[in-house]
Amino acid sequence: MGARAPRPGVPVRGSESGRPVMAALDLLGRRWTMRILWELSQAPAGFRELQRRCERMSSSVLSTRLDELTGARLLTLHSDGYHLTPLGQDLVGPLDAWSRRWARETDTAAAEG
Repeated sequence: MGARAPRPGVPVRGSESGRPVMAALDLLGRRWTMRILWELSQAPAGFRELQRRCERMSSSVLSTRLDELTGARLLTLHSDGYHLTPLGQDLVGPLDAWSRRWARETDTAAAEG
């Protein structure tokens, strides 16, 4: 694997502390990372299918992100393509639920305002 994923206990962009939350924010804040995780939460996909689903992403960026996410143990590669690991599923599920709640609450606030 060429790309190194941020790791808890190791300094990351924006933080020398190595705190797990800072490493997670570094990893998840990288361009296209959340979109890749979201797409794979919908269905596994091979490289070309994932690139198609992610619209304008270059093959080099996709390759780097897949290496990082695999190294971070959020993805795994099977014969039918990339899959979220249980750790990856644990991340995307609550975030999806939170985002839906947020959308409902901001719609309510906008209607009341």
